[in-house]
Amino acid sequence: MTEYGEGLRWGSRRAVWQRLFGAGSPSSGPSAGSAAVSLSMADITTPLTRNMEALEGDFSDEGIRSLGNPVPILVGNDREELLELFLEPVGQDYWLLPGENVIVTSYGTWSGRPFEVSYQQDCVQVWVSSCFATVTYPDGTEVPAAVNRPPGAYGTI
Repeated sequence: MTEYGEGLRWGSRRAVWQRLFGAGSPSSGPSAGSAAVSLSMADITTPLTRNMEALEGDFSDEGIRSLGNPVPILVGNDREELLELFLEPVGQDYWLLPGENVIVTSYGTWSGRPFEVSYQQDCVQVWVSSCFATVTYPDGTEVPAAVNRPPGAYGTI
């Protein structure tokens, strides 16, 4: 995996962008094993704008839940080491312990599918098409951002 800047996982982020926008964005060349979904920028900005207006400035978990239309996806770590969950487009990381499960729930409206998921050797990226989601443990407790992040995982941010 290629590192970019202070540890930004550019290789995996590039693969997701290529799946969403085609092989030419944001870098040239096809992503191995990924077919372009061919979304337009409007497919992202339209739900974002619609959901932003509905939030009326309340970006708390309660505000996001108030958007309604919840669609959950279970993400689990069946490996013997930490697994990074990277939530896009917000760019937030969560680190799952071996055997741990979390639920990413999309709220609001979106174009096409509620999620795009990309798996790499050490990371699962979930692109939330509505741009608004919560991450909770199966019991409903909110998962703190950067939970279990190993020291130095992203350099000094």
